[in-house]
Amino acid sequence: MNRGLTSKGNGAAEGKQYWLDNFKVGDSWRLFRIMSEFVDGFDTLSGLRHPAVSFFGSARTPESDNYYKMTVEIARKLAEAGYPIITGGGPGIMEAANRGAMEGEGVSIGLNIDLPFEQEPNPYTNVPMNFQYFFVRKVMFIKYAMAFICFPGGFGTLDELFEAMTLMQTKRIRSFPVILVGSEFWGGLVDWMKDKMLDSGKIDKDDLFVFNVFDDPDEVVSYIRRTVIL
Repeated sequence: MNRGLTSKGNGAAEGKQYWLDNFKVGDSWRLFRIMSEFVDGFDTLSGLRHPAVSFFGSARTPESDNYYKMTVEIARKLAEAGYPIITGGGPGIMEAANRGAMEGEGVSIGLNIDLPFEQEPNPYTNVPMNFQYFFVRKVMFIKYAMAFICFPGGFGTLDELFEAMTLMQTKRIRSFPVILVGSEFWGGLVDWMKDKMLDSGKIDKDDLFVFNVFDDPDEVVSYIRRTVIL
């Protein structure tokens, strides 16, 4: 069989149709942009002297929200203890975590992503970075963070949370602490995982030990300090 080639009619040239290569010139140049984002990220973050903690949560959380205030407090205390703080660099919970890191005179990293809405970089980072590709940015969160703290958020927060848990479940990365802050927000999801995913055999009981749920900022800080040693 002649793969990728069919003949129509009697002429040698007439009727020959080749599979078209849809990889355009612009796509090949895009690979260099992707590579450059990886290189910039590795070069910048490889110099971290201590394990970092990544914060996730809604970009739409206002300064007046209690979760914003909790984020500032937790990030400040962790920064004072020597932990670099990594966020997505935007507003809401990300801003609160970077703000707390700055107040704690620590390393405040913002991995901003170019979006047509919402994602404006916040002013509380002393290590700002900018990314165009979500998947490159995700690698930086996973590679350089030794713990994830997830506050109430939307699709992006859930995406980061479940990707980290999937990588740990499948042993693609070593396990690290994953903390969900706010039982009133996360409780329904945890119950669903138990009632639907666990009871139907889609996950194992051990998979539910990948994360912990806390409501008290001091409990969060204490747990990080016990499990992520500087």
